[in-house]
Amino acid sequence: MTSSSNSRQQIRAELERMPDWLRRPIGNASEISAVQRIVKERQIHTICEEGRCPNRGECYANRTATFLLMGSVCTRACSFCQVEKGHAPMTLDPHEPDKVAESVRLLGLRYVVLTSVARDDLPDHGASWFVTVMKAIRHENPGTAIEVLTPDFWGGTARDAGQADRVQTVVAAKPACYNHNLETVQRLQDPVRRGAKYDRSLRVLSLVKEFDPTMLTKSGLMVGHGETEAELIEAMQDLRGVGCDRLTIGQYMRPSLDHRPVDRYWTPEEFTRLGDIAHELGFEHVRSGPLVRSSYHAGEAP
Repeated sequence: MTSSSNSRQQIRAELERMPDWLRRPIGNASEISAVQRIVKERQIHTICEEGRCPNRGECYANRTATFLLMGSVCTRACSFCQVEKGHAPMTLDPHEPDKVAESVRLLGLRYVVLTSVARDDLPDHGASWFVTVMKAIRHENPGTAIEVLTPDFWGGTARDAGQADRVQTVVAAKPACYNHNLETVQRLQDPVRRGAKYDRSLRVLSLVKEFDPTMLTKSGLMVGHGETEAELIEAMQDLRGVGCDRLTIGQYMRPSLDHRPVDRYWTPEEFTRLGDIAHELGFEHVRSGPLVRSSYHAGEAP
């Protein structure tokens, strides 16, 4: 049997293993097509498309989208992530801020999430680029709210002073919400988030509150890597310990056979329980469900 035949059989087995509650239609084809056309014409990126988010049709219909800044190539190599990696990152496009701002206007977006690949190659890891894009959006779309979902801005030392400066740069631009994902529990950080650290991510959220105690913060957890409920509760407690206000919890779905396998699929009932626990711990806004992603219904939070 050929290797391609083996791969097809593995993919088929993976799909057959997937429970019914993860099988949902992709959404309104016309909404997806409109966004794809606009971003393709401008050679910009959305994490909705790069990550093949299962909710993109629904979010587009609700006039929400997540733009992926600074190219589509990441300098990290997380084992779960769909985003391209493993070769030189792209040169920054000086026209990207205006292209994103124009796309926001053309799509009539009321709420925009700005995220990026990790850019450890840049002097400030891209912090000032977030600010530049935010300014461009606000100039052309003054009524649009902007949430940021940043990398950890870590620079290579145990207590990198530059990390604080980079976070402060973004905080000073006054996003509606500052999101940084913890992704998984402490025990699984190394195999799941190569190049990232649990305490380092908690520090990002802590720094945001230090620089602006009124700014809303948010984080996200993925289940299905082999974590226990007790470990997830501990992660939630640690997030609350640094003042994190909002939380998303979703199921990890393996993007390809080259990515980390799914350990198990958590049931909708288990997601409801996790959401209830998060509320009890004091998170003011929680989205917990198999298909929930970081930006899912982000604009609907109070």
